[in-house]
Amino acid sequence: MIAARTPHRRLLRWRGGHLLIDDSGMSTAEYAIGTIAAAAFAAILYTVVTGDSVVSALTGLVERALSVKL
Repeated sequence: MIAARTPHRRLLRWRGGHLLIDDSGMSTAEYAIGTIAAAAFAAILYTVVTGDSVVSALTGLVERALSVKL
């Protein structure tokens, strides 16, 4: 097993001509970028879902489902 250390990765071993690398989780910058991306996606999704066309389509769908005669 190779015990060499680099700033962000630990080299594990050679297997079948390939070097196996262990990434032991995300750094703080990666968490920040992921959080910002998730918040941006949520804001866009909220804007789309609360738009007039989506609300009226969902309202029509619910009204149609509730008015079905059995």
